[in-house]
Amino acid sequence: MKNKKKVSVPLLCSVFLFSGAMFLWLFGVYVVGSAGQNYMVEWQFFSLCSTDWSFPVIIDYVSVIFSCFVCLISGSVSLFSVSYMEGETFMRRFMLLIMAFVGSMNLLIFVPSLITVLLGWDGLGIVSFALVVYYQNKKSLAAGMLTVLANRVGDALLILSICFLVNWGEWRIGYGMIGNYSLIICFLVVVGAMTKSAQIPFSAWLPAAMAAPTPVSALVHSSTLVTAGVYLVIRFYSTLIEVQEVLWILSKVGVLTMLMAGLSACFEVDLKKIIALSTLSQLGLMMFTVGIGFPLVAIFHLLTHALFKALLFLCAGSIIHSTVDTQDGRMLGGLNYLVPFSSGCLVLSSTALCGMPFLSGFYSKDLILEGAFSGFSGILEIVMMLVGAGLSLIYSLRILLVGVFGQNYGMSLIMQGAESGYVVASICILAVGAIMGGWLLQSVWVGVGGFSLVGVLGKFVISAVTFAGLFYMLVDYFNKMNFKKKIFKKSSKFVSSMWFMNLASGSFLAGIGLKIGKSMHLYLDLGWMEILGGQGTFKVLGSGVWLSYFTQKGSLLVYVRSVLVLLMLFLAFGLYF
Repeated sequence: MKNKKKVSVPLLCSVFLFSGAMFLWLFGVYVVGSAGQNYMVEWQFFSLCSTDWSFPVIIDYVSVIFSCFVCLISGSVSLFSVSYMEGETFMRRFMLLIMAFVGSMNLLIFVPSLITVLLGWDGLGIVSFALVVYYQNKKSLAAGMLTVLANRVGDALLILSICFLVNWGEWRIGYGMIGNYSLIICFLVVVGAMTKSAQIPFSAWLPAAMAAPTPVSALVHSSTLVTAGVYLVIRFYSTLIEVQEVLWILSKVGVLTMLMAGLSACFEVDLKKIIALSTLSQLGLMMFTVGIGFPLVAIFHLLTHALFKALLFLCAGSIIHSTVDTQDGRMLGGLNYLVPFSSGCLVLSSTALCGMPFLSGFYSKDLILEGAFSGFSGILEIVMMLVGAGLSLIYSLRILLVGVFGQNYGMSLIMQGAESGYVVASICILAVGAIMGGWLLQSVWVGVGGFSLVGVLGKFVISAVTFAGLFYMLVDYFNKMNFKKKIFKKSSKFVSSMWFMNLASGSFLAGIGLKIGKSMHLYLDLGWMEILGGQGTFKVLGSGVWLSYFTQKGSLLVYVRSVLVLLMLFLAFGLYF
């Protein structure tokens, strides 16, 4: 009976989420899409100082389809959790956190007001901290503290942007507002979004967050937490386009993040961290796409990426679960014999990530590369973007050559178990999305059906970049260690450590930031601010109460003294004036 109770909670959640995803897809395609109109429902609470305080809800193609994908992936993760978290004692608590995460993300998606966006934004930060520290050990706590501190920076920047928005008298975003402090407001919003999407220099927390359970990683790093920053920038784009300096910075930061994460993934050995760094690389590609002026293509890539990245994480989770919590790529191998279905879907999701033709990643990635060629980007920026896009096939091949087709250096295959039916069902749902998701979206969403044509040379370069990573197979066949030593030499440590982002953002936030906070607590909260503040005020009030009590004791001597003191004060006052 106890096991039935454990199974029933995630099953009910998955059925609810799949039903919500089906309803949103039908509603988005046949109601919003066919009518071609956007809707907004707004509840006004009160008006103060010519500013309306309201709760708006926007219903358009972007919000409905994005929410549909969030519900679909969350339902698959809930179904996967039935098998993966079968030994979990507090299953209801875990699923409650997952549902709170989904609710916060939907609140962020449908509410275009920057004040009420903070509800979903902070909800994502708080619940993500609770999920990262779920295993309650030192590694999880360190990763959780780094995650929540990086997100706090973004929260502070958004609150500052709201303070400057008082000059506009409007909290809703995405209406092309421009006026005083527009550059500061746009800069604060973009940097706040960069903290949530782990762009340079806030990149350290995303690989560290892999300490969370694998279902959480599949949800967080595919369609919810890390995409919240990209979604906010896309919603704010009609205002950002008036401030080209901010978009210029965003494109440069995005392409640097893409290159840094791709190079680091080529040196990483942990299976989940390779996938996390590939997520970071794709987030940089999305930010670059917004920066060069194609926000609709960025949201298209965000949706297709969510499908195959969630599939990649679930396949990795199935492999880790089947190999008794082994995620070191140097010990894995022979997985095509151990877990054939998960290994096959791992190959499928990796090829979708590379942008192979006619899979979901191809449709959006090809549009981005075409947009980069037809835009106004610099030559160096285009070259860096092409290198970063080409690296996606290299780190995908590393996963496959080491884990799936390599030699097994771990335990005997006889000791492993078979894949659960719940795992197979959840992976099948996302596998269909990874194959047909891009084609379905392009068929029902006219705006992403192609917008620019490049020449023969451009198409040849795009094809070469897509398949250039196959060179890694030749390198792996000969001697990849000698190749790395010759190419990178002394820079290998710099490249493999994410360009020292752990020191730039991780150590600064978790180390120096906490030390400064402790010093402020000792010397300000417990020092002179306490004397002039709480404790000092309490002592002054205590002395005043004692004096009042003393003057009202009923003693004749006290009354005589009081009258004499008052008489002296009146005489002094009279003589002065």
